[in-house]
Amino acid sequence: MLSMKKWLNNYFGFTKREYNALLALMAILLIISVLPYYYTTFWIKPTLISGEEHVAIQKLILVNQQEPNYYAKMRNQVEDSEATPTTALFKFDPNVIDVEEWQKLGLSVKQAQSIVNYRNKGGKFYKPEDLKKMYTISPKKFEQLAPYINIQNTTTKYVKQEYAKQAPYVKKELVIVEINSADTLQLDEIKGVGAAFARRIAKYRDRLGGFYKKEQLLEVFGLDSIKFNEIKDQIKIDVSNLKKININTAEFDDLKNHPYLKYKQINAIIQYRKQHGKYNDIADLKKVAILTPQIIQTIAPYLIF
Repeated sequence: MLSMKKWLNNYFGFTKREYNALLALMAILLIISVLPYYYTTFWIKPTLISGEEHVAIQKLILVNQQEPNYYAKMRNQVEDSEATPTTALFKFDPNVIDVEEWQKLGLSVKQAQSIVNYRNKGGKFYKPEDLKKMYTISPKKFEQLAPYINIQNTTTKYVKQEYAKQAPYVKKELVIVEINSADTLQLDEIKGVGAAFARRIAKYRDRLGGFYKKEQLLEVFGLDSIKFNEIKDQIKIDVSNLKKININTAEFDDLKNHPYLKYKQINAIIQYRKQHGKYNDIADLKKVAILTPQIIQTIAPYLIF
């Protein structure tokens, strides 16, 4: 021990306190390493069974080996002991008879109630063999009852329902509708235009101030070229019904809902007018830098000066 202490001091320079601490740590590690062995060897005691219990277990194993159907026979014995005396077997439908009738067939109250509960939960017997699947019915009891099982036809009959006759489809006659003055009901008369498209056309027309050419209908949401070709020959346009805007008196609120103008363009039109005076004609709008020739062309039919 002294030589170990001297060696540690020479190589590691341990003080006396550090040396004592090292010894204590080694002692703790030694105790921890041997504790599991001591616990399993001297502390835990094996569970012992008595001689009587051992004999009983051996008997159960022997019975199970010699008579695999021992428990099934026991169930039959219990079933026979619980069953009520059978007065007389009779034809029966297991989907119909109640607890008392099951008892008359030789079942106990508990067995009969189990079958009735199965039916109450939606269970049904479609063929005699289905009764054999019930746990409460032993193979012996099923063989006894099988000749008397009489299941009625359980196929659900289809009941023909009477439906109100639908009104015959009335083909729309081709009409020519002036779309700038028509309401939604009149627009709905156009073949190919239903109630939904009629509302969309009217809503977009009101934002524009009216249509000045048929092709503007292609700007209506959901109205594609196929639909347009279907309806274009059923409409006409009266440009006198266009709602005009006086560009020299219009304010921001008068122009903000027009689908052809953006807010920056509206503001530029108003600011240019305030700085340079009134517009004399459509050519003056070309002086507003933000307005392209295409925009000026599309809004021109709606403007007055």
